[in-house]
Amino acid sequence: MTARPLRACLTGVAALVTLTACGDSGAAPGGAGGPIAVQAKDDACGVARAEADAGTITFEVTNGGSRVTEFYLYGEGDRIMGEVENITPGLTRKLIVEVADGGKYQTSCRPGMTGDGIRAEFTVKGAAARQADANTQLGEATKGYQRYVNAQVEPLQTKTAEFVAAVKAGKVDEAKALFPVARTYWERIEPVAESFGDLDPRIDAREADLEPGQEFTGFHRLEKDLWVSGLRADSGKVADQLQTDVTEIVNRAKTVELTPLQLANGAKELLDEVATGKITGEEDTFSHTDLWDFQANVEGSKAAVAALRPVVEGRDAALAKTIDERFAAVQSLLDKQRAGDGFKLYTDLSAAEVKAFAEAVDALGEPISKVAEVVAQK
Repeated sequence: MTARPLRACLTGVAALVTLTACGDSGAAPGGAGGPIAVQAKDDACGVARAEADAGTITFEVTNGGSRVTEFYLYGEGDRIMGEVENITPGLTRKLIVEVADGGKYQTSCRPGMTGDGIRAEFTVKGAAARQADANTQLGEATKGYQRYVNAQVEPLQTKTAEFVAAVKAGKVDEAKALFPVARTYWERIEPVAESFGDLDPRIDAREADLEPGQEFTGFHRLEKDLWVSGLRADSGKVADQLQTDVTEIVNRAKTVELTPLQLANGAKELLDEVATGKITGEEDTFSHTDLWDFQANVEGSKAAVAALRPVVEGRDAALAKTIDERFAAVQSLLDKQRAGDGFKLYTDLSAAEVKAFAEAVDALGEPISKVAEVVAQK
């Protein structure tokens, strides 16, 4: 799901970590000066320092504007190193990222959570040992999660190909049935896919979030064709481009290097996806197949936590138990909405059922937000 202007704020603070900035130097997160304050406004993005030592960098983002905002750290090629979304006016949230390699990066505030953002250059100095290299359990966690990603991208490519073929053949009913299936694999690994900022908007942008001049492509353009307008003269071309873009995501995802903090933060991001799109029914606004995406986001979050489980359970067994219980509560609600091999349409849910989902996701998000802190402990 790409950035969108209307999002419900999921209760729970951003993950807090206390890992040193570089190796065992004892420096505070964010370098010698501690967390880097960011004053986000509607027309400005004031980053207190434009550089930090390599290692774990903490940004403390305060929204002093009138619109919901988000904050990003970008690497080369607009690769997203880390992001924190859904920062409502007056709220302060933390973004904690592991940046082991020195070099040039960019910070970005995105008032209204749309557009390219208000960017500034940011320098990372020196180099740092990677968490996954320094800790065997964390190294195994990243390898385990990479195996999970690899297991998702192959069927993503296959099912997208089947969906594209059905669209091009004019088989509307078949394409409709394949739409939520193909998207399941996408939604499970969305934090990985979103790290490639150039591809995600082409594949997953919603019509309501398009920038002036931005072409409407990808899954949601074809969703509108299938459920609302009927297939158009260029639907086949859009479908071919979707296949090309998904294939590129698949190839990139197989080689991406993940950090333990990316796993921990990704687990929270997936729940934010539920809270800001699926709960509101904004994600699949034409097909109303949001519960398929909801399930996939929960599964992806659970997989990221499962990869980190030996570390979390060893350092905070009570937190691991709470997370298990709250995942089970969310899954129980989802299971009640099953229909055949899939789910009911989101529009079939009552207001009370939607409220129950929102509360359960909120309750799960709170302990998930603590995973990064636990993972970063020494």
